[in-house]
Amino acid sequence: MEPLRSSDPARIADHRLLGRLGAGGMGVVYLARTPGGALVALKVLLAEYAEEPGFKERFRREVEVARQVDSPWAVPLVNADPDAEAPWLATAFVPGPSLGEAVTAYGPLPERGLRLLGARLAEALGEVHRAGLVHRDLKPGNVLIAHDGPRLIDFGIARAPEDRTLTATGMVVGTPGYLSPEQAEGRGGEGIGPASDVFSLGCVLAFAATGRAPFGTGAVDALLYRAVHDPADLDGVPAWLLEVLGRCLEKDPARRPDAGELVRELSADGTAQDEGTSEATPRDQGTSETAPRDEEASGWLPEPVARLIAERSAAALALPDIDHTLAPSDTPAAADPTQPDTHEMSGPAEPRDSRPAGRRRFLLLAGGAVALAAGGGGAWWAVARDGGSGGESPAAAASSRRPVHTVALHGDLSGPQRETGRAQERGLRLAVAEFNARADAPFTVKVKAVDDGGDPAASARLAAELTDDPAVLAVVGPTTDETGQAALATYDAGLLPVVGVSPGTTALSIQGFRSFLHARLPDAVLPVYVSNYLRGTARSRKVGIVVDRPAGNYGTNLGSSLSNALGAIPYPSVPEVVSAMRRDFGSAVDAVLSAGADSVFFAGLPDRGALIAATLRERAFPGARVSGPALLDERFLTQAQEGAEGWVMVAPVIDATRKPEARKFAAAYRERFKEAPPRYAAEAYDVTGMLLKALAGLPSKSRTRQNLLTAVRDGKYEGITKTFAFKQNGMMVIDGTGGFLWRVDHGAFVYDGPAPLTV
Repeated sequence: MEPLRSSDPARIADHRLLGRLGAGGMGVVYLARTPGGALVALKVLLAEYAEEPGFKERFRREVEVARQVDSPWAVPLVNADPDAEAPWLATAFVPGPSLGEAVTAYGPLPERGLRLLGARLAEALGEVHRAGLVHRDLKPGNVLIAHDGPRLIDFGIARAPEDRTLTATGMVVGTPGYLSPEQAEGRGGEGIGPASDVFSLGCVLAFAATGRAPFGTGAVDALLYRAVHDPADLDGVPAWLLEVLGRCLEKDPARRPDAGELVRELSADGTAQDEGTSEATPRDQGTSETAPRDEEASGWLPEPVARLIAERSAAALALPDIDHTLAPSDTPAAADPTQPDTHEMSGPAEPRDSRPAGRRRFLLLAGGAVALAAGGGGAWWAVARDGGSGGESPAAAASSRRPVHTVALHGDLSGPQRETGRAQERGLRLAVAEFNARADAPFTVKVKAVDDGGDPAASARLAAELTDDPAVLAVVGPTTDETGQAALATYDAGLLPVVGVSPGTTALSIQGFRSFLHARLPDAVLPVYVSNYLRGTARSRKVGIVVDRPAGNYGTNLGSSLSNALGAIPYPSVPEVVSAMRRDFGSAVDAVLSAGADSVFFAGLPDRGALIAATLRERAFPGARVSGPALLDERFLTQAQEGAEGWVMVAPVIDATRKPEARKFAAAYRERFKEAPPRYAAEAYDVTGMLLKALAGLPSKSRTRQNLLTAVRDGKYEGITKTFAFKQNGMMVIDGTGGFLWRVDHGAFVYDGPAPLTV
């Protein structure tokens, strides 16, 4: 897929590396030749993970699981050394696309293909379950396509139901969108059994039949909610498959079929092996894996997919043999062959572009042969903008002999949230300019700003670009929940510190990303301040809570968190949920008002916020009208017009022109950019100052990503917006600051200072 990088080893445990198949999760995957000449996909645990016993134990467990699963439809383990300094495992190389890649590029599978895909994946799961294990991460990206059938891969989180080492209650493990309800709810231990894999298989088959994920796309929190509460979207699924998928996707695990039942139901000719006849599988007959079933599998794939597999297979056969794969630069002075790229090189190494042209062509042709957790696709609309040091003159930069380090801004600079992204970029540049102007600055800071346009696919690619740049020591961003979700796994793999000031979902913090610092109060915490405001300042006696379903998990989180906060007191509230199919809020408003509500909290987005604002104005409602940070948007003012007057928003952002501690910053911003600082500029200024202070406190030879991350996480920083301190999971310590009040007055948002911490 990609050429080897200059810091990649030439060989790992006598396996000659030919190229990179990808990177994700805990390691890097290479295309390699075994000492005997066979092609394998060789996965190496990243060095920083290998130093942590928990991650090394997880890798060891992946090897153990792979050795226990014996199925022709699971990619076999060839060799492994989980005890090596850089643990590695090698599996058979499958020169075909993932199911996700194939369906996205060439459309849904025909009936024969769906039957064979489902039956053989069910066979593979049956073997997993007979070994006493649960896969836990079945998804289109973990299914490779070969000419004779699918291959199940990635046993990194598979384990026995009673094994609680990775599945403590409340922890969500797996890939949202393909998780069972019991996984989405974070049930631990024995709450997740073989039936969970059957649910995921139903999701995979629905995708293969329609080209769509059955629970849609979007924020992680929304996907988890839909898996638990919403029916799957099976529109377009062939009639013959609907009943089978309906049973697979039952919310109650006890109502789902087991893998053996699915093998019988999905087998086109009824002859697929079941639990009692597994001795007839190709592997047990002692012949080649595919020979007994080639005729059965013929014609199961769309012609373009079959042609793609044939081309990649031919390219694999055309690779040089083991004697001809030695790189010209392979000398005793090469990098340590047991160590993967840690992106912390002290300087550039010799490039490896001297490979034979045929080999380079193959690496490009074989793109997608091994699928990793991160999804691809889509155009790269991102624009990289390499700024200088934030305003220093070229002469000053040239004469400086200080070391140079780079801080990056990853944001939406041209898409739907461009105002927020640009505000953060300017706040960052101002902080850097002030740092570089100091005579005692121990180093010079360069800014690298990249624009994902609000596109998650572009966000993932930009994260890889910044992670691969060893000069980049920290990132501020991304701008939104969705672009953050797409990027954080890549940043985490490179242990690149990432500080988010505008994403609001708690999902970014609970997934275990070590390098992410959430520098704002999550949306789910803000209702604590809302409750205090309504009960105290607004003197409400009963709160109407209107949750708008189109707002997805944002709305659900705000509404349920406020309901829980009021219920814990207890304090009376009236919940009402509005369907996405309705644009008339009249019935919802009438319902909460007739129940005695004298205040209304709206958990939704700006466009539909304008609708409920108009309805409340029509009803001449005199009580408090409150919402969360999403309504702090000019679209709400424009669309709601007079209906917006008097609304109050609780948000994690200040107005720097009205907060005394930020006035110096506001003046400097206005002088530099000729306008008042917009929302989120001061927050980005603060976290940049926090990063630079922590970096300056490290000895020159210790200014690495990991040391910077440790220094920030273990420290405390007094900013102009609030105090920054972090828990070990990257969430901000809640010390009473972080929630702020805004209201609409004469058609404009007015900052009213800190939200009340008590009544």
